[in-house]
Amino acid sequence: MTKPQLLLPAKSFPSLKCALKYADCIYFGTTDITMRKRTGFKKSQIKKVVQMCHEKGKKAYLTVNTVVYNKDIKKLQKIISIAKEAKVDALIVWDPAAIEIAKSKNMEIHISTQANISNYQSCNFYQKLGAKRIVLSRELELKEIKKIKKDTSVEIEAFVHGAMCISISGRCHLSTYLTGKSANCGECTQPCRREYFLTNAEGEKIQCDGKYLLSAKDLCMIEYMPELIKAGIDAFKVEGRLRDARYVSVVGRCYREAIDSYFNKTFTKQKAKEWKNQLGEVYNRGFSTGFYFGNPGKEDLTLHNAGNVSKKKRIFCGYVDNYYSKAKVMEVRLTDNSLKIGDEMIVEGNTTYIEGKIESITLEEKFVDKGEKTQIVGVGLNEKARKNDKVYIIKDAK
Repeated sequence: MTKPQLLLPAKSFPSLKCALKYADCIYFGTTDITMRKRTGFKKSQIKKVVQMCHEKGKKAYLTVNTVVYNKDIKKLQKIISIAKEAKVDALIVWDPAAIEIAKSKNMEIHISTQANISNYQSCNFYQKLGAKRIVLSRELELKEIKKIKKDTSVEIEAFVHGAMCISISGRCHLSTYLTGKSANCGECTQPCRREYFLTNAEGEKIQCDGKYLLSAKDLCMIEYMPELIKAGIDAFKVEGRLRDARYVSVVGRCYREAIDSYFNKTFTKQKAKEWKNQLGEVYNRGFSTGFYFGNPGKEDLTLHNAGNVSKKKRIFCGYVDNYYSKAKVMEVRLTDNSLKIGDEMIVEGNTTYIEGKIESITLEEKFVDKGEKTQIVGVGLNEKARKNDKVYIIKDAK
């Protein structure tokens, strides 16, 4: 049995740094022709992203997966040409225009989940068009995925963790209707995460169980890795190109350990429970198994809270003013919050991502237990921090 690939998202260089520790492949986008336009890399950074992946022996997949209009064709051609030159390993596409341009450049093609592929015949159709891999619809039961795998020779990829859309394969028009921002062009304003009320013809509110009537819980399949591996899925995908680097780090590590433990025969239900608990410490809206074991019910909606329910929260403390490499100390300006010895700390910047516990703090050349808001303190750090990097601590959410 072949070990499935683990695909992790990257929206920034800190996220990429975290993903490369655990992923087999990275998927990323720019700010054009991608389903997460509000975040992503500049087109000029594609080459660097690919180089970083290849240096670690990982593959880099570029998402070019929105609806494509006439006005977008030139941008589409430019992005794919840049991707070709940068040696991107595959393009995640679904619009026929994107498929045709990718084929003209002899680039590997993966069909995006936006195509809503839900049966083996559709898989075979796209394979004939040149696709090497199909990212299946998220609305499939596991038994249907097994059937597809049995009746097609194309590689199949499935989401195992992250946000779920209330619409089929993300094909939502509610954002366009309410705000003029198209989800299908990467500008979703997430109206499904808002409060809604039911009213009758007279305008009277009808009582219902909850206010967030369209908000789905996040997918989490960490407990069912053995079943998914046995189904023959070629690649497991984690959603999260809007999430921070810590999310990528924690989720990537948990799924890497889960996959590896199955193959070295150490996977247990207790381990899965511990991984799920750790996943609950980063951004999530509550967990569900989605459509894998049948149609979701109201228990799979976040009826009373559409926001983050993680057990931990990231608190911004201040900025790095300097880093002294010989002393291995960063100078931190505490603009917003205090920090103390033993705190779990994150230092993050345009290219920096460092995690660890605070072991030493100095104030005016004296060791102290705590740095207070408005103070400038020295914090011991073995890795290089950069001026204006942001310093966070992780605390219990309660």
